[in-house]
Amino acid sequence: MTPPLLLQPLTIKGVTFRNRVAISPMCQYSAIEGVAQDWHLVHLGRFALGGAGLVMVEATAVEPRGRITHEDMGLWNDEQARALARIADFLKANGAAAGIQLAHAGRKASTHRPWDGGGPLTEADAVSGSPWETLAPSALPFSDGYDTPKAMSTADMGEVILAFREAALRALTCGFDVVEVHAAHGYLLHEFLSPASNHRTDVYGGDRAGRMRFPLEVVQTVRAVWPQDKPLFVRVSSVDYAEGGLTLDDTVAFAKALKALGVDLVDCSSGGNEPFGPQVHPGYQVPFAAAVRREAGIATGAVGLILSPEQAAQILDEGSADLVFLARKALDDPNFALHAVEALTGEFDYSFAPAPAKSGLDRLAGPLKRLKAEAG
Repeated sequence: MTPPLLLQPLTIKGVTFRNRVAISPMCQYSAIEGVAQDWHLVHLGRFALGGAGLVMVEATAVEPRGRITHEDMGLWNDEQARALARIADFLKANGAAAGIQLAHAGRKASTHRPWDGGGPLTEADAVSGSPWETLAPSALPFSDGYDTPKAMSTADMGEVILAFREAALRALTCGFDVVEVHAAHGYLLHEFLSPASNHRTDVYGGDRAGRMRFPLEVVQTVRAVWPQDKPLFVRVSSVDYAEGGLTLDDTVAFAKALKALGVDLVDCSSGGNEPFGPQVHPGYQVPFAAAVRREAGIATGAVGLILSPEQAAQILDEGSADLVFLARKALDDPNFALHAVEALTGEFDYSFAPAPAKSGLDRLAGPLKRLKAEAG
């Protein structure tokens, strides 16, 4: 029996994903000086062992100013690269493609971890460390209580572009298969894209083309150093959920421009540029992925409360996306991809899913089949 698309391999450029289950970048706020710890190896490694086709490392700051918190992952020095290389090696040795999301938090930087209360750091803070100056397209704070960010000069933009370039080169040395540029969730590149946060009057603001200029310069720089046979993704917030904010038409236009620069897939999320969000429900962001795929003619990833193999399979079968990205459901069930095989095919044989010899998938298949037989 031919398996559903969800369980079939997908090849983008020179990378073949053994299935179309991707694990979204999920911030862990557990790095030390930007360096990944054993926590990250275990957190991410279990998804590779669970059969996912692509495992993405969390939002990884390209420079210290780009961190959300002091405990964010970073990729601006060689120590950080060595720790991430260990993770990339493990993911690939166990059958998953290894991806990393490169990010800059912009005006939403310099905050507490969620379990330390969230919100902006202050000089008097003794728990999370000292605050730092934040950057944004315009001097507009994210919300009440946040510091007013510095409106970026062209020199500041040049420094950030260089930081993205150097991080992409380090990601290559780490052995990652996929790089994703983070242009969503109210962070720096999204701030430039949205008219709600970009009030500039120079060539980097104003109309849609002006607001897209800096994010496109970042992506173009990353594409120039990221090998042509390796996929480049961009995560976007498809809409802002606020009057005067980013619209789906804006996002489709941005996706068309990304395609022209050689981006391979647009990962379609939403919101984050304001302190409130939508009423969520299963699959609430899938229509954005479908619209961008249809209207921009580019591969898309669907994300947002994708909770079952049947739902994930339907998204792909209907042509709404090319990959499904899981977060909360993957935390609940890191073996989602393996369980999807049985749910969608009635089989307990994962041999159709390409994986390296002696991969985690190969090692798990025999014992799991035996346990299944013993359980009747």
